[in-house]
Amino acid sequence: MTSGAEPVEQDVVDILTADHQAMVELLSTIETTPDAKQQRELADTVIAEVMRHAVAEEMYVYPAVEEHVPNGAEEVEHDKHEHQEIVELMKRLEGIDSEDPSFLVTVRELDQLLRHHANDEETDQFPKLRASIPADKLVDLGKKVENAKRLAPTRPHPEAPHSELFHKTLGAGVGLVDRLRDKLSGRHTE
Repeated sequence: MTSGAEPVEQDVVDILTADHQAMVELLSTIETTPDAKQQRELADTVIAEVMRHAVAEEMYVYPAVEEHVPNGAEEVEHDKHEHQEIVELMKRLEGIDSEDPSFLVTVRELDQLLRHHANDEETDQFPKLRASIPADKLVDLGKKVENAKRLAPTRPHPEAPHSELFHKTLGAGVGLVDRLRDKLSGRHTE
């Protein structure tokens, strides 16, 4: 016998909030992991997760914010600026040996930037999205975000534009190259 209630699908806000939590948890794990090799692997995983998340936001969420949220264009510009700071920091982190003392300093800096960015979105932008977009559209947006994350780049590319058009036309190719490089080098991204 079934209850008749269908499972509730996650919407884009649920998905992005869970991403934020997972990224912050990974960064915290780096700090408490004594093994430098494991720290590097965790850092590579968090970098890949942040890249997938950011690209998916830029492809689908930011256009929705611009269209539906008052002053959305200004909010998106602010978010893209923060994404650029995060991408540049992750690029720096990629080049630091995990045994170097600056590695953990950079991890802490990334943690601080990500927490700030996530807090802005979760306390301000996400409630506005939920107030402005019907629930079924938020679920559809969540599906698009999940699909975009599967194809998105896994490495930081500070020179790449933070634009929907770039990600939808060239981003999948960049992502494919990144995933191939990850596989060939044994880089952990999951």
